[in-house]
Amino acid sequence: MKNKYLKIAVLCIFTFSMQLITNAQNGPFILNVNTLKSNKEKVESNDAIFQKAYKALISEADKSLKYGPVSVMEKTNIPPSGSKHDYMSLAPYHWPDPSMKDGLPYMRKDGETNPEVLLYKDKDYLPELCSNVYTLALANYYSGDKKYYNHAVQLIRVWFLDTATRMNPNMNFGQAIKGENVGRGAGLIDARNFIKVIEAIQLMDKDGAYPKEDLKNMQAWFADFLQWMQTSKNGLDEMKTKNNHGVWYDALRLSISLFNNQKEEAIKIIQNAQIRLTNQMDDNNRFPLEMARTTSLHYSVFVIEAFLKIAKMAEYSGVDFWAHQENAKHTLKAAVEEMIPYLVQEKKWDGPQIKPFEYREGLGILHLASTKFSSENSKTYLAQYYNQTNYKQYLLADQ
Repeated sequence: MKNKYLKIAVLCIFTFSMQLITNAQNGPFILNVNTLKSNKEKVESNDAIFQKAYKALISEADKSLKYGPVSVMEKTNIPPSGSKHDYMSLAPYHWPDPSMKDGLPYMRKDGETNPEVLLYKDKDYLPELCSNVYTLALANYYSGDKKYYNHAVQLIRVWFLDTATRMNPNMNFGQAIKGENVGRGAGLIDARNFIKVIEAIQLMDKDGAYPKEDLKNMQAWFADFLQWMQTSKNGLDEMKTKNNHGVWYDALRLSISLFNNQKEEAIKIIQNAQIRLTNQMDDNNRFPLEMARTTSLHYSVFVIEAFLKIAKMAEYSGVDFWAHQENAKHTLKAAVEEMIPYLVQEKKWDGPQIKPFEYREGLGILHLASTKFSSENSKTYLAQYYNQTNYKQYLLADQ
């Protein structure tokens, strides 16, 4: 866990949008190209703080050079389709029922992860792959060293494009519950990590450097995946969800739509996400379905994170998601400000949380609060955090 958040901190050093994306900007939809350019100039001018951050990023990228390639073909379990090209995972919070001889059907224990999920490597490989590709793309941008670019391209090709190893563009068998189904809409939450791959490709292609044939094929792959998302039973089930799953569903399909230059479709998705924000919040600026979870602080942060990504991508389409409101309370700003006292640990969380909360999960929200909404207590907390960890340049974060 420590290494995971160290990696997040390193990446975030370079990627926070101090000024938000405008609809005239080319390139990534969440990363801010202007901020990246400014950061790069500071690295090249040997600014001490940015040099330290740069070295930390390169250290992480060098580890990424040793990662993979990995593919869906490596799993030992064969999906019900008979093809290992199909992604497969188990529902993490479902366990064998001890009252049943064969343990079936599995029973739910919210917030308690069944270690059996580790036997299905796709679930581990997908987020690891996306994170490493993202790191490599950033390292390539800042260093200009093509070894990072080349490995990122290779990782993407093996997972998505090579006929012998590619993942089929569906999640028919995601988060299956043994004895109940072979896959379900909830499995689509695993795919949220694809947003990082799309951002990485956009960054690597900022100057038209990404292989044109690969770009064309990746756009086709994601077009097929989006078609599956919006027409399959699992996809439609996920679209209808009213908690964080539905928000991440919109975030992913918005990212894909922008990637494939479907601007009209993107605006429709943004409008749908605006409705979600209005309907999922209560008058206390909380999200009741997240509050009902056994790890409610985690899921409250998780759903806001998805809305923040949508808001950033919406700017690329010329839509001001930040200011959207159906009434004075149901706004993204209100949701963020409600969380601040708990994330800076001024107040003790008043909802269920059966596992210790990793407060670094909330840093992205606090960064936004300190810059977009001028939250002084967020700024103070972040300054203290950076001084303790030597990552005060995390002010440039976007995770």
